[in-house]
Amino acid sequence: MRFGLKINPVKNFMFIAAVLASMSACKDSSTTTYRSFLSPMTGLNVSSGKEFDVKLQFGAEQKVDSVIYLIDTVKMISKADTSTIKLKTEGLKLGNHLITAKIYGAGKSEDLTSNINVLAAKAPAEYGYKVIKTLPHDTASYVEGLEYHDGFFYESAGDYGHSSLRKVDPSTGKVLQKTDLDKQYFGEGITVIGDKIIQLTYREKVGFVYDKATFKKLAEFSYTTGREGWGLAFDGQKVFNTDGSNTIFFLNKDTYQKIGSIDVFDNKGAIQNLNELEIIDGKIYANVYTTNEIMIINPETGAVESKIDLSGLLPSDYFKTEDEKANNVLNGIAYDKAGKRLWVTGKKWPHIFQIELVKK
Repeated sequence: MRFGLKINPVKNFMFIAAVLASMSACKDSSTTTYRSFLSPMTGLNVSSGKEFDVKLQFGAEQKVDSVIYLIDTVKMISKADTSTIKLKTEGLKLGNHLITAKIYGAGKSEDLTSNINVLAAKAPAEYGYKVIKTLPHDTASYVEGLEYHDGFFYESAGDYGHSSLRKVDPSTGKVLQKTDLDKQYFGEGITVIGDKIIQLTYREKVGFVYDKATFKKLAEFSYTTGREGWGLAFDGQKVFNTDGSNTIFFLNKDTYQKIGSIDVFDNKGAIQNLNELEIIDGKIYANVYTTNEIMIINPETGAVESKIDLSGLLPSDYFKTEDEKANNVLNGIAYDKAGKRLWVTGKKWPHIFQIELVKK
């Protein structure tokens, strides 16, 4: 009987494959050209004022002479090595910012990019409310804009075929003056600028200028700032405008064209569906469409400083059908600067409520 080494062909094949794979892995680890951001990951949320880490992955064989880091288009720091760095968010607007690493080496350059979202530094203060007075309101008015001037409410009612501009007696709810929009227009936000009233339309990309005293239409203007026309307010210097996003635009008070903007964030993220606006003591008050909330916003930074919960203001069973409940929501803020009175209402609501804020 002859004795010799017995070879298992299956095990031998597996051994050879393992050796080849190991050799391939060693080769890949030494020759990879893959570069990327390890930090920040795309879309990282960072609180305003905080620092964040920036770390890159480099190919092992590639010589790096220097790396320049930018936020948006502004150079922040230059490094002669590939070590992790920290960048500051202090002074950055809230919202999205592009992070770029310009890598230089061997006579070549390469750009890597990521991005961050800068959020408000702290959680907003929370307020409830106390009802001071309940006033009558026309339930046919699908409220899109509400202001108080010279003892009267000025109101924009929306919906195709039912849109109008109105002057209303606060104590009785009686419509004292009214001009109807053509049925092709859906009336939206209004604001008073001196002896004029400015009114937006929803999707028609046009705005109207009226004489405040007579409601005679003086002019039309092209509205192309936002994706749609939503809310308006005026602080004596510029017009504030929403389009249903988390952006508040600044418009020239004479031309109604864009001159700036802010993006609105709280400490958790963007506040979408910003709608009807009012300027009160230098702050922006904004309805959040389909909710019972009003945000109080810093006009310089876009940070939500306070949040008002108006749940229960109108009885939950007032609107019966699902369609009514979906469409007839809180929308309308008016302020009497001289009397320090704050009013709120909603679409087709039976009342305008004078309220006082109560801190939670």
